Amino acid sequence: MNGIQNGLTLLQTTAAPNSTGSLVSTIVTFGLVFVIFYFLIIRPQNKKQKQMQQMIAGVKKGDKIVTIGGIHGVVASVKESTVVVKVDDGTRIEFSKSAISSVSPVKAEEKAETTEEPEEKAEDK
Repeated sequence: MNGIQNGLTLLQTTAAPNSTGSLVSTIVTFGLVFVIFYFLIIRPQNKKQKQMQQMIAGVKKGDKIVTIGGIHGVVASVKESTVVVKVDDGTRIEFSKSAISSVSPVKAEEKAETTEEPEEKAEDK
């Protein structure tokens, strides 16, 4: 009986370090997986979301935009949470700012061309 108790005591003392080592390696493995997920998934998504918010906050009159639904137009006016988009000569649609998928600011050259065109047409007549 004394031999059995000695054997059990020996097994318990040898099993304890193995389970602790196993626990530490499991925690380290989960930590590494979290770090990998953070740098490959979470961080890029947060950067993309921040850029999108800055883009939407920077929308101003005259910018060309594309909505999530695929509608192309020019911003006619900007309100607190919406924008009015000029789609055609007499057509204006009001959209929520969150419906904007991309913004391309109008360049100075394009503004100059649009202001020169009516003058040239008037001269031709």
